[in-house]
Amino acid sequence: MPMLPDGTRNGPFAGVLIADLTHALSGPFCTMLLAELGARVVKIERPPAGDVARAFGPLVDGQSAYFANINRGKESIALDIEAHPDRELVRELVRRADVVVENFRPGTLDRHGLGYEALRQINPRLILTSISGFGATGPESWEGAYDTVIQGLCGLLSVTGFPDGPPTMVGEAIADCLAGTMAFGAIGAALFDRERTGRGVHIDIAMFDCMLTIMQCALAIHLATGTTPGRIGNNYPVGAPFGVFRTGAGDLTLCAASDLSFGRLCAALAVPALAADPRFAGPPERTANRDALRAALEAALAAHTAVEWVDELQHAGVPCGVVNTIAQAVEDPQTAARNMILRAGALRVPGNPLKMSTLADPPERRRAPAIDADGPAIRGELATSAGRDG
Repeated sequence: MPMLPDGTRNGPFAGVLIADLTHALSGPFCTMLLAELGARVVKIERPPAGDVARAFGPLVDGQSAYFANINRGKESIALDIEAHPDRELVRELVRRADVVVENFRPGTLDRHGLGYEALRQINPRLILTSISGFGATGPESWEGAYDTVIQGLCGLLSVTGFPDGPPTMVGEAIADCLAGTMAFGAIGAALFDRERTGRGVHIDIAMFDCMLTIMQCALAIHLATGTTPGRIGNNYPVGAPFGVFRTGAGDLTLCAASDLSFGRLCAALAVPALAADPRFAGPPERTANRDALRAALEAALAAHTAVEWVDELQHAGVPCGVVNTIAQAVEDPQTAARNMILRAGALRVPGNPLKMSTLADPPERRRAPAIDADGPAIRGELATSAGRDG
């Protein structure tokens, strides 16, 4: 299980020590997932302010809810990697660590004598994981990046929104969280490989790369045809009906692009003529005539509310769902059943999506630490270890 309020922990990464040099979102999201699977995560923050995310609102009892979401279950020590003797404490932590995770601009650790070549001299089995906007190579590797910058450069903004509207940001920091998730997976693979080979490795994760690799539909269209996909609103580029549809009350997500699902949909809506219409005879025809199909479907869907249609269509074998607000999503019975809202101190935080039959998932986690909350204990631990091994 992850770290609980009493400080106990176990799980598949129990016994793995993570030296966490991350800030903001991509790196802390990665190390939060590692902590959820039992790793001990020691967060190294530059004094006096620490992680920039500590200042992001809203604040509850003086603690950032944003920061708490992605830093629960970690320990904090305030160290300045630019200054002696703090840098020596970092080196001592690295000597004992299994993994170092950082999300500075490429080259930052090297300038402070803490690059991969220097760290592997201290600990040859070390796994150094670097997350950045563009990775360690290429003409843009030196540039700083936030999630929105990456959304724009990878083309996601250009295919999000309606045709007559501007490029539109995805409503959450998808590039940050995706890069953190990719890094999490790579760390698991590196730990597995180290068990067989004894070797450490430098993992290089670029937010830009991560976003490109999930642009499946848009890239498939462009790479196969040479055309440049544009914005198509609440439609799916390679299938129909697939997207968001109006009903008699409320919006409905509807995914019935296959012939089987479309036939079931027409039967459930009592519109057999649509199934027989040559304009909608197969996936290519439905995609080419999606506007006419949408109009016909929304005319039929107007007979009931979105909630009423979900019950009927799901039982008919048609994947669909209502469009919830954030508040409705939090209160959804499925959210409670999956334990996806937890308590960490005074705050409610998102739950752990990594469900395992061997991993306990209690309703509480240890709260995110105050800056340097664990500093005295960790300094003593490192000093004792250095003295014993010296």
